[in-house]
Amino acid sequence: MPHARKMPQCIVGNIAGTREQRGDNVMMFPEAVAPNAPLNLNSKDHVQQEHSHAQIGPPGLLALPEPSSDNEGHKLPRKKPKRRLLREPGEDGDDRTREHPFIVTEPGEVARGKKNGLDYLFDLYEQCARFLDEVQQMARERGEKCPTKVTNQVFRHAKLKGASYINKPKMRHYVHCYALHCLDKEKSNFLRKQFKERGENVGAWRQACYYPLVDMARDNGWDIEGVFARNEKLRIWYVPTRLRQLCHLEKSKDSDSCIYD
Repeated sequence: MPHARKMPQCIVGNIAGTREQRGDNVMMFPEAVAPNAPLNLNSKDHVQQEHSHAQIGPPGLLALPEPSSDNEGHKLPRKKPKRRLLREPGEDGDDRTREHPFIVTEPGEVARGKKNGLDYLFDLYEQCARFLDEVQQMARERGEKCPTKVTNQVFRHAKLKGASYINKPKMRHYVHCYALHCLDKEKSNFLRKQFKERGENVGAWRQACYYPLVDMARDNGWDIEGVFARNEKLRIWYVPTRLRQLCHLEKSKDSDSCIYD
């Protein structure tokens, strides 16, 4: 009978070592050993064992983020919170930050403090007309097309001439107030005096200037463009979008009332 080959002593030692290591592992992590009996998947013991398996390892290791070579040593810049500014719907559908650098004053009254009176406001439109004349004169000399209304080109020319206080947002914001001043000065002066006595701000006065113009458009067949075009001072200004909307709204109301009548 052939003799059984003896295993080398080093191999026997390694096998024993591996068994000892497995025994140590069982001693260190007894919960990692699978149970002999089948588990009920709906029981709480199975959920607790899965939870305990997931927590094997040095405490706190899973909470540490993995280092990245790209972001290591670099801090992301913190964004500054944006300031929320009060906004008011502007003309032509844009929303701009509005300030009211004017106060309601009666005709001939000088404003006090840091704000300006309404006479000064109306004078700005007269200045724009003079700047438009200068732009038209330069265009004729160069053989270019002359603008017929106060456009961005006029505002840029005014800024080059040192009149940086004249800007498109401000002038478009109060153009209907200037229109009332040109079309019906008596009505305009009455509103100024009335709102001055009430202590109203310039924003309320500005809103009140729309309605006399709507009445004028009604008397002229809702042709607000024609009302502006027939006035020498207003023909160089675009009709405000808000004024058009109000005229269209009132025209629709009149039409509905006529139908029901």
